[in-house]
Amino acid sequence: MQIFKLTGDSMSEDEIIRMLERVSKSVVNVNTLRVFQDFFYQIIPVKGIGSGFIFDERGYILTNYHVVEDAERIIVTLTDGRTFETKFVGGYVGLDIAILKIEADKLVATDLGDSDKVKVGQRVFAIGNPFGLAGGPTVTSGIISAVKRTIYSERGIFRDLIQTDAAINPGNSGGPLVNVNGEVIGINTAIIPFAQGIGFAIPINAAKEVANEILQYGYYAKPWLGIAGISLNRQIALQYDLPVEHGVLVVRIVPGSPADRAGIESGDIIVEFDGKRIDRMEDLQEILSKKTPGCECEAAIVRDLRKFRVRVTIGREP
Repeated sequence: MQIFKLTGDSMSEDEIIRMLERVSKSVVNVNTLRVFQDFFYQIIPVKGIGSGFIFDERGYILTNYHVVEDAERIIVTLTDGRTFETKFVGGYVGLDIAILKIEADKLVATDLGDSDKVKVGQRVFAIGNPFGLAGGPTVTSGIISAVKRTIYSERGIFRDLIQTDAAINPGNSGGPLVNVNGEVIGINTAIIPFAQGIGFAIPINAAKEVANEILQYGYYAKPWLGIAGISLNRQIALQYDLPVEHGVLVVRIVPGSPADRAGIESGDIIVEFDGKRIDRMEDLQEILSKKTPGCECEAAIVRDLRKFRVRVTIGREP
């Protein structure tokens, strides 16, 4: 009988436990208090729970925007039992990211990894405070099931998400998704109700970009064109007798937006942008995400049976 021995970067159970103990010191419990009015205009306080993690020893914490949205008070509890009234520094709804700040010493910050290097099948751990259970953060394990996932929700469209089968329960939102080295590669953000083993995390590289902008300028605004459009395909082109079968059909233009100033109109079809062919809306969004506000790009437009080019100066999303 041949015996196979694990080699390479396999970690022992003790090493994994030590790594998780170290990372858990940076995970916090986020408690919120929101105030609503009922039908009779009576004030009703509603409590909420979530998770977050310290990413800067100065007291900065990353969490989900939906965890702290519209909160009158935000209370953060550390793993050592200390509790702090928290300041909301800023956030970006489009990526469901928020930054909080506490005034405290002896804080342990997490190591932020590189989510661009994440691979399907990679082992990961989700850490958080599900259901507000006492006793400190809990850990679930799994693998990376997929990358660059897009999900649609009542809060909008979220792209380039990391999909994992590590259990993400209510209260885990905002907690870190870490690799075997203890590096944060994502922020746990969503589950699909009634599904088994399907959870999503925001890539940490996107979160770092948002955090850097907010800490430097006080806000984050992604590059913006100012259109609403739909992806074209053969079926749509035939149904509406359109001259091309690929590109983005512009259905609405925001007045005063970069697209409006460039002369783009509703009904136009964007078939190229910045020298690249556009087949669907995701292609255009990917190009825009890599641009900086103020830069100029060329777009190829089909209007009726005529094709022409316009120069567009990218703006900042309002």
